[in-house]
Parts: sequence; structure tokens; C-alpha cells
Amino acid sequence: MDFILSSLIFTPLLAALIVLLLPAHLQKPMKAVALLGALVQMGLAVLLYSRFDGGAFANGQQGYQFVEKLSWIGFSLGNLGRFQIDYFVGVDGISISMVLLTGIIGVIGVISSWTVTQNVKGYFLLYLLLLTSVMGCFLALDFFLFYLFFEFMLLPMYFLIGIWGGPNREYASIKFFIYTLVGSLFILIVMIGLYTSVVDPGATALQLGLAKAGVDASPEALRQVQQMLQQNAIESQDLVHTFSIPAMMEAANFLPDSLLHVLSGVRLWNLPVRFIAFLLLFAGFAIKVPVVPVHTWLPDAHVEAPTPISVLLAAILLKVGGYGLIRIVYPIFPDGAAYFSVLVGGLGVLSILYGALNALAMNDLKKLIAYSSVSHMGFVLLGLASLTTEGVNGAVYMMFSHGIISAMLFLVVGVIYDRTHDRVIQNFRGLATVMPAYTTFVVIAFFASLGLPGFSGFISELLVLVGGFSAPEATGMLPRWLTVVAVFGLLLAAAYYLWALQRMFFGKFWIFPGLREQANLSDLNLREYLMLVPLALLALLFGIFPHLLLDKTGMAVNGFTELMLLNGQEQLNMVLSSILR
Repeated sequence: MDFILSSLIFTPLLAALIVLLLPAHLQKPMKAVALLGALVQMGLAVLLYSRFDGGAFANGQQGYQFVEKLSWIGFSLGNLGRFQIDYFVGVDGISISMVLLTGIIGVIGVISSWTVTQNVKGYFLLYLLLLTSVMGCFLALDFFLFYLFFEFMLLPMYFLIGIWGGPNREYASIKFFIYTLVGSLFILIVMIGLYTSVVDPGATALQLGLAKAGVDASPEALRQVQQMLQQNAIESQDLVHTFSIPAMMEAANFLPDSLLHVLSGVRLWNLPVRFIAFLLLFAGFAIKVPVVPVHTWLPDAHVEAPTPISVLLAAILLKVGGYGLIRIVYPIFPDGAAYFSVLVGGLGVLSILYGALNALAMNDLKKLIAYSSVSHMGFVLLGLASLTTEGVNGAVYMMFSHGIISAMLFLVVGVIYDRTHDRVIQNFRGLATVMPAYTTFVVIAFFASLGLPGFSGFISELLVLVGGFSAPEATGMLPRWLTVVAVFGLLLAAAYYLWALQRMFFGKFWIFPGLREQANLSDLNLREYLMLVPLALLALLFGIFPHLLLDKTGMAVNGFTELMLLNGQEQLNMVLSSILR
């Protein structure tokens, strides 16, 4: 183990401890430490990305690279078996893009935060804790560890919005906290159910003497434990329950008499309990995506959050929801994914259209972009629901691409707000004549977001639509009409972006009279160039050379779709047959 993943997770935490020790009046050193911590994390993310060789998605630990696994909490529960929680982290093709995205956006967010003057120490402490939590979510392979990082994101974001936000920051922060907390409770319920149902075959083999301490159990020993498990041939005190996500992905690791076994036959509200578990997990992560109709916290949070926090929220925090669906919900419950594929795809299309129509109706530029995020994240659901290689690749690519582009969008909104303290579209006209450089980056961000060829947004949307159109023949999971309807979301995106561009930036210069005295419409400064130029180049780079990302994710996505199609229909038939007995 070279501990590069632990370094990625805890470097911002180390920087936070240094900030904590600095006297409150040393604001510039605090900002420098925060920037250094974010830069080191980004450097490690780039190093990891360059060293990652595109490993395949798999049930077992062999599908992950740079794995670090250490026993954390473990004790005997007598006849209930052994309680075990591991510090278990690793990276594969599904998570590598999110790790790189988090590293990049973390640095951009610190640069954007350079103008913060109120309680600087508290701000950067919370910011660095947030970076630690997000990176931990993308690397955790133990469900309990993932949940800790997932929950820990709530507090920094709540305070960052509630203290440094706009006039209605208390309402927005409480709404964000309550929505996300409810989603976390859904996840917690299923996590506990999974823990009581799943056994770690490796640790159980050690308990039974089939493996030696300090040495990984052989494949033969693992299979022997799984066979004994299904035959109820292991005493309960020798069972080692686990929160390991890879272990939960194998049906053979479920106790045959457990609630969540595919043949349990238990029903709740006339649905198999595994379907209920899928829906609870899906709802928990859907709130984070967010998916219509549980999206209403997002526009309020974005409008009230300071610009750097809006950047983090849109670029990486929303991706935790999509990542949770791909990493946890679908692989653990492939039967539910197959059964509810039309529901998931339908919610994706609803989000695409509803978000786009609301964006079209917005006068506040920041709200327009917030609703565009709801619309674009709908493509993630649509691609995932198709369960085609193209569709899932498009979903992963969309999360990365939207992270880059949405960060740029919220930054350009922050530029005009810093100068005028106003974001109302109808209060500006002809800004291109006084802010030409700024207008150039707005045009790039808008066209990248609406999917112009040459930008990364085009690649992601193309892959999702190709996957959706091919799904009826390839997987039978998604009716073609849903994808046809989703195409209208692209037309609406062009409408709301071009409308905003025409109203605000072209024609004769005009600004609302009430803003003239306080407005300072100077063009971009060096700090703003440092934020916008890298994002624009990345949107172009991954739009022209998509293989830079697809080569890293392709094998994992192929393995994911094969696993889902193989296990999904098989387990679905078993679940349905069990309730008919």
C-alpha cells in the first residue's frame, strides 16, 4: 500500500488543522494554507489519474486499484456473530473521474474564495472539511465509511450557506439540511438491513480456519464459505457481518434466511422487500442528484450560497448522488434496477424537461443555471436507466463534464454579482460592449452547457442519447419514446441560454438605473482569469479528446453493464418467483 488514497482524503484535513492553529488575524496565511492543501490534493488526483490503468468493474476487490484495507472496529457479538467495520478505500473506472473532478474544483473554489473577509478562519476550516468529506465518498468501499463521509458533508455545507450566504440564507440552509438528512435516513435504514443480511466470506474463512491471518483468503476458500453459507452450515457465532460494498454486490454472500436475500419472499406494501430497499436507497441519493420532484432545495441553496459554495455544490456535491446510484444502488440491487428501469428513466426525462422549462422562465441568472443543473443531471438518470454501455458511459461522462461546465457557469454569475450585487437578467443589456473578455467566457460556458460540438457537454449528451435509443434492442430496459422526449430538453437548453445571452450581452449598453451608482463594470481581473481559463480549456480538451476520460472509464463501465444485465434479470426472476411460492 502506498497510501495515495488516504493522502487524497486527508490532505485538506491536515490543512484545516494548520488553519485552526493560526491566529485569527492572519487571513492571508490561512488562504495560502487552504490553497496549498487544495493544490496538493489536486496534484495527487492528477497523479492517481495518470497511474490508473482503467481496471474493470468487478464484484471482488480485484476490480479496484490502490486499495487500502485496514481493520477499524471489530468485536464479537456472541451468537450474533462478529461486528466488523473496515477502513476500506479503493478506486476504479467509475470513481477515477470523480476524484479528478474533485481535485480540480477544490482549487478553483479556493481561488474563488479569495475575496472572503468575514470569519476567514471558520470559512476555510469548513471548506477544507467539505473537500475531505467529498473525496472520502468517492473512494470509500465500506458502506459505513461512505455513510460517515456522506453525512459529514451536511454540516460544512449547512454552515457555509447559513453564515456566508445571502439574505434568505437561514431558510435555504435549513431546507438543504432537512432534505439531505431525510435522504440520509433512507440510506441508513437500508444500510443496516444490508449489514444484517451480508457476510464477509474472507473474514468468515479466517474465523473457520480456512484462511491464515494476514493473508487474503483463496478463491477456493471464499467459494467454500459461500456454499456453506447457503446451506446454513456455519454457526452464527462464526459469521462475520460486513459493510463492504463489494461483498454486498455478490448474492452468494447474503444469509439465506435474511430479509434481503433474493429468495426471502418477504413483501411490504405488496412489494418484495428488496424492491422497497432499492426505492429507499434510490430516494436517498435522488435527493442529492437532485431528481424532480425532490429538487426544490437546490434553487434556494444556489441562490443564497456564496459563489464558491455554489461552485462546489453544483460541480461535485450533486455528483455524490449520481455516484451513489452507480456505486451502491444498482450493483447491490440489480433486480430493482431492472424492475424500475422505466421509472428511473421517466424521472430522468421529467427532470430534463421540468428543469429546462423552469430555467426558461427564470429572471434570476443564478436560478436559471440552478434549474439547468436539474435538467442536465436528468441525463445521468436516463443514461443509467438504459443499462447500455453507451448510456452508462454517457452518465459518467455527464457527471464529469457537468462538474466542469457548471463550475464555470456559477463563476461567471459571480463575476457580474460581485460588480453590481444584482443577477436579474432584465436589468442588463449590451454587456459585451463594456466587458468583452467576460462575455467571451459567458459564451463559452453557455454553449458548452447546451451541448455545442467541440465541448465535453456534447460528448456526454450524445452518448446518453445513443444509449437510450439503442436500449430497446440491447437491453430491453427503456422504451424509445422516453429518449425521444428527452431530446426536447436540448432544444429548451438552447432557448434559455440564447435568450439570456441576447438579453444581457448584445445590443446597446444599458443597465437598470438603480444599479448605475454602485456598479463597477470592469472586465475580468487576474484572479478571475485563473479560474475561468482552466475550466474553459478542460471543457474543450475533453470535448475534442473524449478518449482521455473514456479510456479510464470504459472497462469499468463495460463490466458494470455486463454485471447488471447478467445479475439483474436473473435476480429479478428469483425475487418474483419467491413471492409467488
